[in-house]
Order: sequence, then structure tokens, then C-alpha cells
Amino acid sequence: MYVRKTVMTMATLTATGLLLTACGGGADVQNAAQQSPLPSSSSVQPTTTSSSTTQPTTQPSSTQPKPSEKPKPEPKPEPKPTGEAPCTNIAAKACIDLSANKSWLLEGGKVVYGPVPITHGRKGYRTPPGSFRVFHKNRNHKSSIFNNAPMPNSVFFNGGIAFHQGSLRQTSHGCIHLSMAASQKYYSYLGYGDVVQVVP
Repeated sequence: MYVRKTVMTMATLTATGLLLTACGGGADVQNAAQQSPLPSSSSVQPTTTSSSTTQPTTQPSSTQPKPSEKPKPEPKPEPKPTGEAPCTNIAAKACIDLSANKSWLLEGGKVVYGPVPITHGRKGYRTPPGSFRVFHKNRNHKSSIFNNAPMPNSVFFNGGIAFHQGSLRQTSHGCIHLSMAASQKYYSYLGYGDVVQVVP
């Protein structure tokens, strides 16, 4: 009778251990089961209680590592107004300095954005100096002269010459190239009739 109870206890422990492992107890439960083998039938002492149950001493725990969160990229700060723009037209809303390859946005002669880097017309396509007015804007403009080249955030102020997003490494066919962020700012800030001054 005692041997039968021992066999039943061993079967209960084995089933419990398998259940914990199958329920996702993880490596902790499996290691604990391997380090604490069930007693052999020869070393089991008879018990006097008929309804004794043995509970496992280790609790299931999760050993799966938490997924690491990717750091969010910090937004690039907008260029803060610095120094004075070289433009003299008090009505100018945008100033371009061709020799310094810089541009600013202005309000009442005061810098409100910039300077930002630019590129401008190459030899044979020089950007002319002077004061001009914005007469056309097109967020998704494509060049009708240069093979439908994309000119995002175009703000035209002198014939076919415009501010737009473009390469800051290569010179243009007369337009003022800006970074993507700067071109978006210029597009939203400048309105029809606003003065753009270009200094050599």
C-alpha cells in the first residue's frame, strides 16, 4: 500500500513539473526540476496521511528579456536668428547673400530665421542681384526646362528663379537651393508680393 502511494506521488510530481514547463515556466523551472530529482522508491518513507500533496517550491518566472526600445531621434532644431542680414531693403522678407552662400527670413528688417546655407546659380546661370517680389508658389513644382526635375517647395521671385529644396553641394541654374527643412519654412513664411532681396 505504501509503495502504491509513493508511485502515485511520483506521478503527481512528474505531471506537475511537465505542466509548469509546458505553460512557459521557462529555464528557471526546467533547471529546478533537473537539480531536484524525484526520490527513488527505496528511500521513500511511508506517510500516515492519505491526502498529502507536494507543491513545487519554485514559482514559474519569465526569463525572456524585455524588448529594448529604440531611441527616438531628436528633432533637428531650427536655426536661431543670428547676427544681421546684409540686405538694406527694410521691406524685404527674405535676404540672399550670394558671396556668403547664406539666406535669412526677415520681418521689419530684423532676422526671424537663419542664416541657412544655400547654393545658387553656376557660371552661365548666375543668380542676379536686386530686389524682387514673390509672384508664384508651388509645393510640388517640376522644371519644364530641365527634364521635369523636381523642385519641392518652390517660391518664385524672379522669372524662373525660385527658392526650393535642392542640393547644398551643387550649384543651380539660377535658383536658390535650400535644405528640406528650410525650404518648408520659406514656403510657409513667404507670401505673394513679399520682397526678396539678393545681394552679390
